[in-house]
Amino acid sequence: LLKNQYKISLKSFYQINPIQVGVLYQTAIDLAHLNQDSVVLDAYCGIGTISLSLAKHVKKVYGVEVVPQAIEDAKNNALLNKIDNVDFVCDDAGKYMVELVKKNTHLDVVFVDPPRKGCSQVFLDQLVTLSPDKIIYVSCDVATQARDIAYLQEHNYQVDICQPVDMFPQTHNIENIIRLSKKTLI
Repeated sequence: LLKNQYKISLKSFYQINPIQVGVLYQTAIDLAHLNQDSVVLDAYCGIGTISLSLAKHVKKVYGVEVVPQAIEDAKNNALLNKIDNVDFVCDDAGKYMVELVKKNTHLDVVFVDPPRKGCSQVFLDQLVTLSPDKIIYVSCDVATQARDIAYLQEHNYQVDICQPVDMFPQTHNIENIIRLSKKTLI
């Protein structure tokens, strides 16, 4: 996937359409307008596919995932691909964000690819507190994505672009990418 190799254990999630997942992740990376100084968080990172795909474009990536086996896979995949600018942490994304806020961590871009239920309120509250310049929100459930986007729009973010990716042709299943940027005050 995007020039990286992955080993996946039985309890880890992986997109099953390899051609379209490459399109999905490359589109998300392109929309983020990353540079070599960017510090990025990949929330709900799973086995690290987004984290490791964007690592070559940035200074640092933090990946957080609650599933222990997925984080073990992510760490092993970083070693497999000789990528050393990614730190993976096994934790609830909301709890991890609380810790980042306490440490006053600077993030330029946050990638969010949550489960169907969307982001937790704790996660969203801490996200707006950290106030990254951009948020790239990938979702397979546009209803929960819309709910979370509405909250972010109420808290100084605006939608710049919305790009669906057809993951399973001739079905209703898509992945949707939304880029949000901080509103500029006039």
